[in-house]
Amino acid sequence: MAEDMTTPLLSDSEAPADADAPSVCLTSPTVAILGSGDFSRSLAVRLIASGVRVVVGSRCVNRLPSGLFPEAVELRNQEGAVSQAVCLVFMALFPEHYSSLLGLRPALAGKVLVDVSNADEIKINGPSNAERLAELFPDSIVVKGFNTISTWELQTGAHDGSKQVRAVVVTEGKKKMGFHPVDMGGLSAAREIEVAPLRLFPSWSGPVVVTFLLFLFFYGYGFLRGILLPFLAQGHNAFYRLAVDLVNESLPAVALVTLALVYFPGLFAAWLQLWRGTKYRRFPSWLDNWLQRRKQLGLLSFLCAALHGVYSLCQPLRRVTLLRLVNTAYRQVH
Repeated sequence: MAEDMTTPLLSDSEAPADADAPSVCLTSPTVAILGSGDFSRSLAVRLIASGVRVVVGSRCVNRLPSGLFPEAVELRNQEGAVSQAVCLVFMALFPEHYSSLLGLRPALAGKVLVDVSNADEIKINGPSNAERLAELFPDSIVVKGFNTISTWELQTGAHDGSKQVRAVVVTEGKKKMGFHPVDMGGLSAAREIEVAPLRLFPSWSGPVVVTFLLFLFFYGYGFLRGILLPFLAQGHNAFYRLAVDLVNESLPAVALVTLALVYFPGLFAAWLQLWRGTKYRRFPSWLDNWLQRRKQLGLLSFLCAALHGVYSLCQPLRRVTLLRLVNTAYRQVH
């Protein structure tokens, strides 16, 4: 893996230009990383692969095992690493340790501090880690970024993971590293970026709710029509069908409707483009979200179909067992 990371992803001539990005950081001969953890090591490997000179600052340089960082990375104490960096410093350490860097405030003045930390819990209220860092270092420029990508994505390359990097500032450095920066606005949006990695399957909530509501609808309809109404009208007791039969009758209906929800938005989007006469106008937000959830709806449709197959195999086994019990009881009586 280390051999694949020795060449830059984009050469200086191929790197896209951004008029709004701070160009002094791109021409900086050295980038400092404060911290010596897993993320710091992966970030250093990625920066070295992009042709950037990296200096890692640690409180205990002598305790770092040999071979932890690539040979091209220079290991120094925190003061030495900050002094080597011209303008860009990555804060790859825990937020509770930010206060330990107050002695470096004069050295960090005027430099860009990239906060890569995440929140400990999903809490939108209160200042973010980046905002607290900006309060501790008012003479520095604090930006948020790189916290939504993992150490694995940094080491293996952007082609193995998501290429989008959320940030509160757009920099050409991310493009040079092979990622597509997504400008999230000002530093006040840092809280939303910090809690993003803590959300469990955010794109699955809507499809799961829709599938569950469809199952409740078909299950309730089957219960009223096949069990409750015959019981009230004729006194026929069929409540034993609730566990297996009624569930097996509801699952294929849910699978078919969910599969229809997968294909319908694509057809509707194609018709909408023909009706508008152009494909360069944005879709409505509800249609855009629907199109982005088609994969989840398709997988849930397959799950319902698979469960229908399992229940269909269980039904004859259950009836055979019932017949065997009846035959055994009949033989004992006669």
